[in-house]
Amino acid sequence: MPVVTTLTELGGVATFRELARVHTRSQIRAAVSAAEVDLLARGRYALPAVAEHRAAAHRHTAAQSHVSAAQAYGWKVKFPPGQPWLTFPLGRQVQATDIHVRRAELTPQERAAGRTSPLRTVLDCARDLPYDEGLAVADSALRAGAVDPDRLRSTAATLRGPGTAQARRIAGDADGRAANPFESVLRAIALEIPELAMRPQALLTDDGLFAQVDLADEVLRLVLEADSYEHHGTQRGFTKDRRRYTELTAFGYHVLSFVWVDVMHHPAWVRWCIECWLATQLGRPKPPRPDRVPSARDLDGA
Repeated sequence: MPVVTTLTELGGVATFRELARVHTRSQIRAAVSAAEVDLLARGRYALPAVAEHRAAAHRHTAAQSHVSAAQAYGWKVKFPPGQPWLTFPLGRQVQATDIHVRRAELTPQERAAGRTSPLRTVLDCARDLPYDEGLAVADSALRAGAVDPDRLRSTAATLRGPGTAQARRIAGDADGRAANPFESVLRAIALEIPELAMRPQALLTDDGLFAQVDLADEVLRLVLEADSYEHHGTQRGFTKDRRRYTELTAFGYHVLSFVWVDVMHHPAWVRWCIECWLATQLGRPKPPRPDRVPSARDLDGA
């Protein structure tokens, strides 16, 4: 797997430690030398688009916003944006077609910094992006300590206009315990199922069992795991998780394990799998299989 692919799956930004779980030091250095990956600071890497979007904001005398601003802050996102997201002052005429354009009042601090404030960035994403993408940004901002959760909820409550309901929902659902966008998107899928109450990074401590899992509903004894190659790139990592899943099953937990490509690109199938398990537990009919399901072709080039 190329370094740039791993970096994309990690949300567009990553530390050396995160990349080194999959790649050697020489592979990472080669990716930087080839300009496939940017070295932002010691031990911190990003896709080249992060710098390109900053340059676009400067060129247009605008502020990076939404996912462009999120990545400028070093937060991880579901999908690194292809085109820059830029916010222009009200009344500005913009002819460019290669950017996402938003218009709003910008504070003097935002104009000077060339990006929207952390709180505004989270709320902009919560209002304008799909629910799972907005949740991934909000989780990442909380995980980084860039936004206070109480202030996020209170400010969302004052919003008006399009996207307000979703922004308030995301503000309430956001949780900095989510380890990465992969887990955030998996939790977003689970949050659409009313019967579930999944807790991120749950510590399960039954007598004789001690396991931290990505998501758990301890009442239903259901565990959802976001299984990435990042953690299973070695025999040791693979063996460790297989043993953990076996112990969880032995203690009466049901483990559903999903890979990155399915969570990110086949959310309907992931939800269907969870709902099928739930239907079996509750003794009700299983939902119909979705039209689009994963296939071996999804792994080509992965």
